[in-house]
Amino acid sequence: MKKSNQTSSILLLFLYLATEASAAATPSQIEKGFKAVNDPSSAPFETLLTDPTTVVSFGFLQVNSTHLDLAVIHLPSGQPLWRANPANPARLSASVSLSFNGSLVLSDDKTGVLWSTTTATGDVVILLNSSNLQIVKFDELEPVLWQSFDHPSDTIVQDQNFTSTAALHSTNQLYSMSLGSNYLALFMEFGPGVKSPMYWKHTAMEAKNQIIQGKGPIYAQVDSFGFLGLYQKENAPVDVLPFDSFNREIPGFRRLTLEADGNLKSYYWNDTVWVTDYVAISNLCDLPNPCGAYGVCRTGQSQCSCLDNRTDGCLPPESGNLCLSRENFWVLRRKGVDLTNKDLLPFQKVQSLEECEGLCEQNCSCWGAIYSNASGFCYQMDYPVQTVTGIGDENKIGYFKVGDQESENEGESGRRKVKALVAVGVVLAAAGVGFGTYRIWITRRRGRIDGKNGSMVQGLASGPYKNLKTNSFRSIELSDSFGKNEGMR
Repeated sequence: MKKSNQTSSILLLFLYLATEASAAATPSQIEKGFKAVNDPSSAPFETLLTDPTTVVSFGFLQVNSTHLDLAVIHLPSGQPLWRANPANPARLSASVSLSFNGSLVLSDDKTGVLWSTTTATGDVVILLNSSNLQIVKFDELEPVLWQSFDHPSDTIVQDQNFTSTAALHSTNQLYSMSLGSNYLALFMEFGPGVKSPMYWKHTAMEAKNQIIQGKGPIYAQVDSFGFLGLYQKENAPVDVLPFDSFNREIPGFRRLTLEADGNLKSYYWNDTVWVTDYVAISNLCDLPNPCGAYGVCRTGQSQCSCLDNRTDGCLPPESGNLCLSRENFWVLRRKGVDLTNKDLLPFQKVQSLEECEGLCEQNCSCWGAIYSNASGFCYQMDYPVQTVTGIGDENKIGYFKVGDQESENEGESGRRKVKALVAVGVVLAAAGVGFGTYRIWITRRRGRIDGKNGSMVQGLASGPYKNLKTNSFRSIELSDSFGKNEGMR
């Protein structure tokens, strides 16, 4: 193991020096008439532009060895800070090129324009040491025509304004972050036609400053003093969300990232690694989907099982539309389960379990419901079933619809159990899409591992908890990284 770590460190150093040398040779601005053609055989990141300090760089980023995107990366760690089109990266091909004639345009000779800033009249492209990529027009009162800070991907950095018109999306596009009138929230994303349920919310305390209606929306900013501030105007914040380093005068470049597991984390760079400084969700079972679709996460035990108690993998995730095929589902019931985000979901007070189930059954956009015998509250899930939490209280009863895929595909009637099972995996199994290749190249690892073993992140890791694709599933333990940190926040 030590030899492997040494090899990883040597490779990291070699690649870092090669990238530094490439950065030193690249221009400090891109002018009209510029064109660069991607070389699929080149390094996973091909530098096109660097900032004056050569700490951040803009260029072609290979994604999973099959796709290509434009990105701004932090050179010492290889961490992407911004990507142009993470939801739909280009195919890795020698026919892909980037040009600038007033507008940055990523195009393919075969398929045409893939992405563009649509600015048209820009004079130059520059990259600031803040990691902000800008298109500038000379002799204008407002020279900045376009900037990457207005179009974040999964990360915002210190002093970057995160506005109500922007959103963060995890690299796998399964989660998002956006601002409301007086709050910051995280959402699950299921695509067109399905509501985006909220699973985490932070409301402004308004202790030092009040939000005044009609005076504009709020915005967020990561501060170098170790906190996320919510502001309405450029004066005292309406809320301060402190990080671990709050007011400790710890220097270092800071970022706030929506991770592929749906967690929101803050980091600062200490010249060696990214140090974890804030974790929004410290309890594993409070994450939106730690055990996969139709999975159960045991609170306090960090264990996964299936809603139907099978041991060879849980039911496959749903992506269909029940409103298009009302009868093609069967029902799964389970006592002793709950939703971690139920306080953020709509609910009704009903007289019985049967009434709660009936409300969901008659609503084709409802995929499931949780009924509480004690309160009579009925919480409906207007989105495909994800992980639920296992609790000791059997007064909480779950009702879940399962799409009968076989009936739909074969034209059969009735509600028959799906035979084609897919082993449950933590949602991070898909997290590598749009992200993995470059990080593996620069650190020789998948996800993040302990900083002592040569990774670029120190502290609470956000890698896979355990691969649940196994024949022995009943009491699989997840990564103990959460168990060791459940006292945090």
